[in-house]
Amino acid sequence: MEQTFDFSIGCVGFVAAVELRRGELSPPSARRAFPAVDLRCTDRLGASTRITRQRFTAQLVAAAVERANHVVRSLRDSVHIDYPNGDAPASAGVCADEIIRVGRAVGVDLQKEIHENMVRRSAEYPRGGDQCSCPCASCSTSAEYPRKWSMTHTDTNIDHRRAPKLMVSFERKEAGLPVTANAHDHLPGAIASWDLAGNAPHNGVVIERHPLWNSRNLVLHNVGEGPKIEDALFRCRITGHYRPYGPPLEPDNS
Repeated sequence: MEQTFDFSIGCVGFVAAVELRRGELSPPSARRAFPAVDLRCTDRLGASTRITRQRFTAQLVAAAVERANHVVRSLRDSVHIDYPNGDAPASAGVCADEIIRVGRAVGVDLQKEIHENMVRRSAEYPRGGDQCSCPCASCSTSAEYPRKWSMTHTDTNIDHRRAPKLMVSFERKEAGLPVTANAHDHLPGAIASWDLAGNAPHNGVVIERHPLWNSRNLVLHNVGEGPKIEDALFRCRITGHYRPYGPPLEPDNS
């Protein structure tokens, strides 16, 4: 059965329990498990729902941490890729490609989801993005969003690789969470977006902090130098905060 994102607004609970391999974060990183992270109103969810979301969140965070082991050069241009399940060359990409690759690792094809959603609701998506001057080289510099973009048709080679279109996709899935300056609100497994400078959208995955070296959760992102894990949550202005919950949830019949 095809897996797609299932998003919910409101009170949910999850546990990010992922073992990190030695050396993936700031040294000395020993093998350990993420502590339980609790949101509000967990009693509103059935047991099977909580377990499904816990497992997905743990897998997503583990996939994001693993991306820091890859060497990736910047590739802003559109290249021909397969559809569905297409990807830019593994050794190349931008910030949005890291979100795509993390999603693929947990069975979610955002290329396909975004394309199908754009076909149905094209007016809600920014049009364009082939020209870019932002540091992560993954977005359009158009000041109007989503109006007055140059592209007039969908393109499965590039649409999902643009940060603004990823943001619209998450919003369409009702995955949006409040944007705050409180580090405790940004929990492992969330997708965040930032304005780097001058209308330059950027995105990354929130992962667990190192308990000895960091006071807040870290971010896996690519700002033109390949995927890195950094203390970058509040380095720039946060513009979006999203919570993916993975495949459709089965009803709790227990």
